[in-house]
Amino acid sequence: MKKRVEGPVLVVGGAGYIGSHTVRLLQRNEVETVVLDNLSTGHRCAVETPFEEVDLADRAGLARVFQEYRPRAVVHFAAKCYVGESVENPAKYYRENVSYTWNLLEEMRAAGCNDIVFSSTCATYGDPVEIPMPDTHPQDPISPYGRTKLHMEHMMEDYGRAYGMRSAALRYFNAAGASKDGDLGEDHEPETHLIPLVLQVAQGKREEILVFGDDDDTPDGTCIRDYIHVDDLADAHLRALAHLQAGTDRIACNLGTGSGYSVLEVIEHARAVTRHAIPARIVDRRPGDPPRLVSGGTRALAELGWKARSSELREILTDAWRFHERHASGFEDA
Repeated sequence: MKKRVEGPVLVVGGAGYIGSHTVRLLQRNEVETVVLDNLSTGHRCAVETPFEEVDLADRAGLARVFQEYRPRAVVHFAAKCYVGESVENPAKYYRENVSYTWNLLEEMRAAGCNDIVFSSTCATYGDPVEIPMPDTHPQDPISPYGRTKLHMEHMMEDYGRAYGMRSAALRYFNAAGASKDGDLGEDHEPETHLIPLVLQVAQGKREEILVFGDDDDTPDGTCIRDYIHVDDLADAHLRALAHLQAGTDRIACNLGTGSGYSVLEVIEHARAVTRHAIPARIVDRRPGDPPRLVSGGTRALAELGWKARSSELREILTDAWRFHERHASGFEDA
């Protein structure tokens, strides 16, 4: 990457899974970095950088952070992200995703901070109308989670038109993997993602992995997803920051590999990596689970010079397993 990012950069939600990997990459590129996180899901020990425990609901706390550190750009990871929970409690998602992002944008505007990279999602697209799903895929989300993420994209776009704010919406597919040294990885409560759940079975923390249906229109009947290494995601955020600071007004693109793996393929590869049996049991399909979600589009390469470099499934699983072996109880072992 030829363009250099100028700090300080405020990473909101930087103690979380993708945020902590992005913070580490910023630091390795000698970018001054500050993390803001309320630690509701993040882990303080996952970041070694100036840290502010502030909630986005706290406008006074936000204002103080902007006044003290004078960030030149923001990377925004902080959001609630469980589809099922969003259906059961949409008020929580509109409050914490939409209204709290408005708080952030207002404090950025007051401080004259005009660049923001946003952790968006393919959930803004809803059910696929074509596979692979291009950058231009219609955005018609089917859950409050997806709708709130789309509202957040629209807010940033509108702030760009009205106030000159520059934004990047990075719509990624299934984040996975861990840092190469095993220090950083995925540690959620509750855990809902397939790869850490499969690895928990290998660890003996779960008796089996549940496979939701085997009658989809896919080669082995199980859902296919596009898995993208968390280090590749961090790289995309760094590149997006550089392009915004170089004067690009608006970026909106997919982050994925363009191919996918089925649930059964993930389990089989995990057995090979961990050398554990990993019992699996087929249960009823979950409603609203599309058979395939695979990224398409060329904007990330054309506009950011980005492509996935570490996202072959065996590499993802090997890195994730290294973290799980080193941190049998998650970051409690740090």
